[in-house]
Amino acid sequence: MGDTTTPTMPEAPSIQSPTTPTSPAAGYSKHIVLTTYPGQSGVDPVPLVWGAPDAKSRGPVIVTRGAGMLKRRNAMGAHGGSYSIYNALAIASGELDANFRPDFRNSEPTFNFPWQPAWADKTKIVSMDPFGHDVVNQFREELDAGWDIRPTMAITRANMKLAEIGEAVKNGELDVDGSIVVDSSGEVRVTKVAVEPVWYLPGVAERFGVDEGTLRRTLFEHTGGSYPELITRPDLKVFLPPIGGLTVYIFGPPERVSDENVKLALRIHDECNGSDVFQSDICTCRPYLAFGIREAIREAQNGGSGVVIYFRKEGRALGEVIKYLVYNARKRGGDTADKYFTRTENIAGVRDMRFQALMPDILHWLGIKKVDRMLSMSNMKHDAIVQSGIKILERVPIPEELIPSDSRVEIDAKINAGYFTTGRQYTMEELAAVKGRGWEKWEDVTVSSLFF
Repeated sequence: MGDTTTPTMPEAPSIQSPTTPTSPAAGYSKHIVLTTYPGQSGVDPVPLVWGAPDAKSRGPVIVTRGAGMLKRRNAMGAHGGSYSIYNALAIASGELDANFRPDFRNSEPTFNFPWQPAWADKTKIVSMDPFGHDVVNQFREELDAGWDIRPTMAITRANMKLAEIGEAVKNGELDVDGSIVVDSSGEVRVTKVAVEPVWYLPGVAERFGVDEGTLRRTLFEHTGGSYPELITRPDLKVFLPPIGGLTVYIFGPPERVSDENVKLALRIHDECNGSDVFQSDICTCRPYLAFGIREAIREAQNGGSGVVIYFRKEGRALGEVIKYLVYNARKRGGDTADKYFTRTENIAGVRDMRFQALMPDILHWLGIKKVDRMLSMSNMKHDAIVQSGIKILERVPIPEELIPSDSRVEIDAKINAGYFTTGRQYTMEELAAVKGRGWEKWEDVTVSSLFF
């Protein structure tokens, strides 16, 4: 018989600070807790029931390690997504008090989105906190008691201007209605929702078809071991990852978004800084984004609703450095459509890491049940939405006249790989003849030719 003695739960490992009192600006104690364990002395997480029907019975999401809340936390990670690192820099440099608590007066949403059944369904929403916009009202008593509970969503309104929308107004493609398009310059009123990621790990694991333990171990290893409680605290099921979130842009009255009796035009757009902001012509991202906004406005002006959702997934979630390395490999190796995905796979190992499985969560939060016009050619986006139970009635590809010449390589390669189109599909032989702009007059091509 083996040893049947129940092992004693180990105390959380800790180290002593190598210096005597730490920086007054930071105000940390000398005792550093590296991790905690379930059942450890004093560990008593605030109850958090994902999928509960309302915020009070669900419980607040608490990730703070300070102000006596270390052992009461019920989630891992940090508020602010990727910006949590800048928050740490501000504290370390003395610009921000480590014990600062926000004053949320007058920060409440400008529109109160109605409760949706998906908010209480732990299979429909797993990557965001469905009550994250309303913590000030729902947990006022806890906030007044000094608990550090923070919104992970914010809802505001603004006016926006886009050159392409101004051109559409000037050309008579959009009307100045005074409500959505407010003047002849193309200024547009919009409701905006910003969302930080909040992951319910069992639900995320199920979406990707993996067990929760594998997901937790992989997250631990590939964040450099930054979150040991992914391993030591299996009782903590919620993780605020250090990644970017998303922003929703709603054109027209926001109450129409969940109304099945009106038409909805939707553009799901993944970040492309080079094209979206600086208008590089190597891809169709900016043209498609502008087209999506135009069609969303048009639908709203016709009595329906228009929604554009912008995800921070730069370079197919591979990042801008990888993207630029791929650009170099394409241009130096012969930029043809038949090799488009191969160049990415050679450097990144995969052609795309956006994995749209989590994307529909925001649609369910908004109460969207059907999409009349889906302004996207991506099968990954289409399939993720449909498989989540939302109907798509029509798919709309980017108009040919909006495709820059140097981006034919990208768009034709995607169409050949299965992207939706109402136009022609090419053979591999024809794709080999689709070439992007060369670098013949660039200095590094001339220099590199001496070595290869």
